[in-house]
Amino acid sequence: MDTLHLLLDRRSVPARQLTEPGPDADEQARLFAAALRVPDHGKLAPWRLITLEGEAKHEFGRRLLDLAIRKDPDLPPARREKEAQRYSFAPLVVAVVAHVQQGRIPEQEQLLSAGCVAYNLLLGAQALGYSAQWLTGWAAYDRDAAAILGLDEDERVIAFVHIGTPALDVPERERPAPQSRVCRWTP
Repeated sequence: MDTLHLLLDRRSVPARQLTEPGPDADEQARLFAAALRVPDHGKLAPWRLITLEGEAKHEFGRRLLDLAIRKDPDLPPARREKEAQRYSFAPLVVAVVAHVQQGRIPEQEQLLSAGCVAYNLLLGAQALGYSAQWLTGWAAYDRDAAAILGLDEDERVIAFVHIGTPALDVPERERPAPQSRVCRWTP
C-alpha cells in the first residue's frame, strides 16, 4: 500500500469491533519503532508507551471500574457495564503517555509530538493490516487512573489506542472537502 493511499483510506474502527488477532511480538516491535518516528523539537522524546494485553488488560479494566465506582457509588448499571468492558475487545491497547519537560521547548510542541505517536500507531496498525481506534475517556484525564498505570506526576495519558482485527467493515464517513478547509493567505 503506497503512503498516500494509506492516508486517504485511514479510518477508525470502533474498539468494540476489534478482535483477535492482534499484532504479534515482531509486528509490535516494528509498529512501535514506526510510531516513535515523530517530530520531536529538542530531541526530548517526551512520550512513552504502555501496552495492555491479555490478563493485564482485563485487570486494568477491573481496577478502573473499581475506581469509577469509588468516585461515584451511584454509577448506573449501564455505565458499570461499559466500564467493565472498555478494555476487553481489542487484543492490544497502547497507552500513549506524554512526559512534558520544562525548559526551552514549549509544552504544546511536546504534547503534539506525543499526539503524533498516537496517530502513527493508527497508521502503522493499518499498514500492518490491522485496524485501530484512538480513545481517551475519563481515565485519560484522571490522576487516580494515572496512578494505576504507574505514571509520574508530570506524565499524562494522551491516548488509549486499541488495535486488532476488525469484526466488520466500517463504511467510509463523510469527510470535509479540502477546499472547505484550505485557503491561501494573501497580504
